[in-house]
Amino acid sequence: MSAPATRIESYEDFVKVHGVLLAASGLPRSLHRKLLEKLTAETFDGGAYFQVEPCEDGRQRRLLLAADSLPKHADVFLVDHAWTFRLSDAYKQLKEVPGLAERMAALMCVDVDYNSDTEVHPKLSAEEVVEGEIQNAKEKGEGTVWLELDELDIDDDKLMALDLPSKFPDLVALSLCGNKLESADIVVEEVTKFRNLRALWLNNNPLIQICSGNMTDRILEGCSRLEILNSHFTHNFGEWALGFCAGLVDKDHPWCANQSDPHLQNLTSLDLSNRCINNLICKAFTPVEMPRLSHLNIRENSFQDNSVGELLEVLRMFPCLNSLELDIPGPLGESAIEILQSLPKLSLLNGIDASKILETEKHVIDSMLEPRLPEWTAGEPLPDRVINAMWLYLMTYRLANEEKIDETSVWYVMDELGSALCHSDVPNFRVAPFLFMPDGELETAVSYSILWPIQDVKKGDECTRDFLFGIGEDKQRSARLTAWFHTPQNYFIRAFENHCKTLQSKSLVSPLVKPSETGSLHHSVENPLRVCTDIPQVEEFLTRSEFVTTTEPKDADIIWMSMQLDEETKKALGIKDQQYINQFPFEACLVMKHHLAETLQKACGSPEWLQPTYNLETHLSQLIGDYYVRERDGQNNLWILKPWNMARTIDTTVTDNLSAIIRLMETGPKICQKYIEHPSLFRGKKFDIRYIVLVRSVDPLEIFLADVFWVRLANNPYSLEKHSFFEYETHFTVMNYRGSLNHINTQDFVREFEQEHQVKWSDIHQRVKNMIRSVFECAAVVHPEMHSPTSRAMYGVDVMLDSSFQPKLLEVTYCPDCTRACKFDVEAVAAGGELVKGQDFFNDVFGCLFLNETSHVSPL
Repeated sequence: MSAPATRIESYEDFVKVHGVLLAASGLPRSLHRKLLEKLTAETFDGGAYFQVEPCEDGRQRRLLLAADSLPKHADVFLVDHAWTFRLSDAYKQLKEVPGLAERMAALMCVDVDYNSDTEVHPKLSAEEVVEGEIQNAKEKGEGTVWLELDELDIDDDKLMALDLPSKFPDLVALSLCGNKLESADIVVEEVTKFRNLRALWLNNNPLIQICSGNMTDRILEGCSRLEILNSHFTHNFGEWALGFCAGLVDKDHPWCANQSDPHLQNLTSLDLSNRCINNLICKAFTPVEMPRLSHLNIRENSFQDNSVGELLEVLRMFPCLNSLELDIPGPLGESAIEILQSLPKLSLLNGIDASKILETEKHVIDSMLEPRLPEWTAGEPLPDRVINAMWLYLMTYRLANEEKIDETSVWYVMDELGSALCHSDVPNFRVAPFLFMPDGELETAVSYSILWPIQDVKKGDECTRDFLFGIGEDKQRSARLTAWFHTPQNYFIRAFENHCKTLQSKSLVSPLVKPSETGSLHHSVENPLRVCTDIPQVEEFLTRSEFVTTTEPKDADIIWMSMQLDEETKKALGIKDQQYINQFPFEACLVMKHHLAETLQKACGSPEWLQPTYNLETHLSQLIGDYYVRERDGQNNLWILKPWNMARTIDTTVTDNLSAIIRLMETGPKICQKYIEHPSLFRGKKFDIRYIVLVRSVDPLEIFLADVFWVRLANNPYSLEKHSFFEYETHFTVMNYRGSLNHINTQDFVREFEQEHQVKWSDIHQRVKNMIRSVFECAAVVHPEMHSPTSRAMYGVDVMLDSSFQPKLLEVTYCPDCTRACKFDVEAVAAGGELVKGQDFFNDVFGCLFLNETSHVSPL
């Protein structure tokens, strides 16, 4: 029962109603009265104290103090919330609420080009571009050596038809980015005809994702002078590639075959970031070739062929080098202090004065990170831009009262003033959400953020906050900063590679032998087995004469409960060790998503039926590394985040945004699993299947699969359009609780599926059975403590098929959830074609588990 509402009429009332919120916010007690005054009068006076100014070339804003000074804890300011929403409603609101997308786009600095009056010219075809280049070459009296054919819908056939090698025999650079090339053989055959080629760009073509790595080797073998491939340096890189990165080489200055290589003697600045350089030491990268080099950026390269000592030695040789940008931790070590001590000529390291770094090591690493700025493509609608950029600005809270806590978190964006606060590890302000309840009731609460100084601030100082307040390295602080900053990719890639090596070393300890049958419980017609249950379906449908229900747990032979029967609960209910229960000890290793992944990975590493899965609370760095590798290799990067132990897809999100993945950790512990972006479809819609597994024994392992399974269908046609990720009825199949429920008879599904895809369901079913057997084998091997002679259980195993009809494990649900969710009052058809109702099903389940019968079940 909620406490009676208290209307706020005094300071004492305010503290009484908001005491918990005040304590949670961290606002000093000395500012409580001032906060009440501003809340009551709705005073937004931040404009008199602060000013917002653009930075990062207009792609970000920062907040400066405009007042003369503001001492620590001197004042508190109200910050309005410009947008408050549930995540599932975000895209819809941006599309439908007038002015919302425009305001958010301006606040997030993604509207820069939206109202541009730039004239749009009709797009030329590939043939027209080629003919134009030929005509220009004739007019200039020289051959074309640099050809850019980006985003011209060139497929494999068109590439051959263009016959580029014969038209441009002296080509030095060729860009085919953003086309439709799929065949590695055709591309290799065509490009290796260019003997003088120095640079080739095939980025954003399908073949980058679908072709094997030997395509690169074949291109390099045929193009011996190639220095840049897909924006990365090859092992042949030299002065040409360095000149390109320095801006000395471009279409107007291509440095073709009959010219000398670009002269680097006057070069002062060189950006080699993200070029996948394995070996920096070559005859071109020397102080002899670049004696005036003063600024060097070598971020996001592995340099795996160079030792720290070798890299430091070559950098020390550059006489004018005084500014260096690199990953920390990275190939030169993990300490900025040690790097500066090894390179004493440096005056700037990652843009920070070397003397300041040497004075304090407190925020060396995090303060040198480049901000992650929003990106968009020309012509992209404002709602899509906002959805992508909002994770750099969002904050979150979850509503709760004395009776319950909301299942879904609330996300919000602070107004223009609050959103201009940038991050610092040593902030001078603090921000906290605050719900003001003037009537003392949650239903009439108004949400704000409150802002106050925690350090003395003077005019012109930047006002900052800690985006990860209260989160230290024990909670993966440095990795979580990746949501807002470009953190060292190599560090995370190494963590991912080590994780892969660990998984590859795993395998089942030994195959588990098919067990003999477990003995059945003793019963008779005169002395039936007594079942105590709190699940209505069991009480209603269990009608066999061998069983009778009782309301007294201590009198029962079988306890079939929805609650968790831990030792304390057993003691309270008077349950003895001799009574049978519907739960196995340590079954959390199966039914909690993070434990399930850990169990399977410990037992067999990365089985093909388990999508790459990461517990974000412990393996965030490895996930980030996986994301970076996929991004680097042009692979799909769509992921699904699932709470550890929540059902009905609550707080489950599909996204390809790395910042979103990291920020979603704030709404509770989750696993992040590679999304099955190409599932097998039924009538064009996504589906999954709930199988029922009955476990009689763990040691020896004795499990059975019910012949009946439940097909669960999405309501909308499947789509990979970004906006569809927010559509529950497109990407999720559990419609018992949201959306219209879509049932299909099992036998009808099998028949239609076989006809639609021209496959045999029996083959698919066998693969599913093998997978399910493996799942329980893993649990039995890794957790032998699951064994209990008085345990029997029913589990739901959710399975999805990919486009190759290979099964993928989604999750395992424990007995009570499985009992309720399957809706046994709905008729289904068993594998043999016999109609099974809820009553038949429960009688079969109890017959299998307690009487050793095998009607409508099959041993695994």
